[in-house]
Amino acid sequence: MKLATYKDGSRDGQLVVVSRDLAAAHYATGIAAHLQQVLDDWGFLSPQLQDLYDALNAGRARHAFPFDPAQCMAPLPRAYQWADGSAYLNHVELVRAARHAEVPATFYTDPLMYQGGSDDFIGPCDDVVVPSEAFGIDFEAEVAVVTGDVPMGASPEQALDGIRLLMLVNDVSLRNLIPAELAKGFGFFQSKPATAFGPVAVTLDEVGEAWDKGRLHLTMQSTWNGRKVGLCDAGPEMTFHFGQLIAHICKTRNVRAGAIVGSGTVSNKGVQVNGKTEWPKGYSCIAEKRCIETIQDGQPTTEFMKFGDTIRIEMKGRDGQSVFGAIDQKIVAPA
Repeated sequence: MKLATYKDGSRDGQLVVVSRDLAAAHYATGIAAHLQQVLDDWGFLSPQLQDLYDALNAGRARHAFPFDPAQCMAPLPRAYQWADGSAYLNHVELVRAARHAEVPATFYTDPLMYQGGSDDFIGPCDDVVVPSEAFGIDFEAEVAVVTGDVPMGASPEQALDGIRLLMLVNDVSLRNLIPAELAKGFGFFQSKPATAFGPVAVTLDEVGEAWDKGRLHLTMQSTWNGRKVGLCDAGPEMTFHFGQLIAHICKTRNVRAGAIVGSGTVSNKGVQVNGKTEWPKGYSCIAEKRCIETIQDGQPTTEFMKFGDTIRIEMKGRDGQSVFGAIDQKIVAPA
C-alpha cells in the first residue's frame, strides 16, 4: 500500500491512503490519524489500511479525492530517529580520490552513518530554505526505510524483517560547512539542514521483485533545473544493504518503530570508454560531480545550487509508473 500525510495545520498532519497510480487518495480517518500510530501498532492497523487501499484501487472508496503531492508533508513529518548511512562506497571512493586520500579498510566492513535532525522534515514540494548560497547548497538523492521495533543485537537478516516502508529522500547538504565541522571530530550538524521526503511511503510489496535482499533495484532519477543529471541504479552497487545498516545501529541499542534509516547518495562506478573513465549514469549529488571533475581535470567546474534552482527526484517502477511520486523543490532564501 501507499501512504502519505496531508497538511492540516498540525505538526503531524493527517494520514491518507493513496492509490497505486497516485491519482486518488482517501483519509484514513477511523483507522489512524497519523503514520506514527500505524507504526506503533502495525499488526492491528496495517491490515485495515490495506483494506482501504484495495477499495481505493478498485474504485469502491466512497470519499476518495484527487491526490495532490503539493499538499503533502513528509510521510512521517517528524520521527524519533533519522540515521543516514553512506552505503554506496563508490561515492566515498570518489570523494577520497579527489583529495588524494585512501579509503580506510574498515569502511568496507563497517557502515558509515550519522545521526540527522528528525524534528523538522520538509514535504516533497516545499521550498528548501537556506540562509546563504555561500554555504554550498547540494541535493542528495537517496532511498530510506522506516522500521518497526528492532531489538539490540539483531542480525542483518533479522533487521530486514523490521522494515515497514520505503521512501524517497532529498538529504539536503551544505557542502562548504562540512570541512570545518568534520575538523572538530564530532560529525555533521549545521551542514545537514532539514531533510525532504517523497510524497508517499510504500510497503515492500509495492515494488515487487525490485526489492531483493535489502536493496531496491530501481533507477534514481535526478533532474536539476530541468536537466536530467542522474539515472543511477540504486540496487547493485549498494555495498551495505538496509539490513546491515539497521543492524549497525542495533549493535548497542534498540531501534524503535518510526526510525528512518537512509542509504546515502545513490552512486555508480565509472566505465572505461576509449581509455577514459566516464560516468554515463550521471550523479545523485553535485559534490560527486565536482569530485569527478577534480579527478579528471584537476579542479571542479560545476557550481553548487543557487537561489531559484530546482531539483526533482523520482523513481519509476518496472512498469514505468512513479513509485513514490516526485520530490520537486526550489532553493530559496529566508523570507
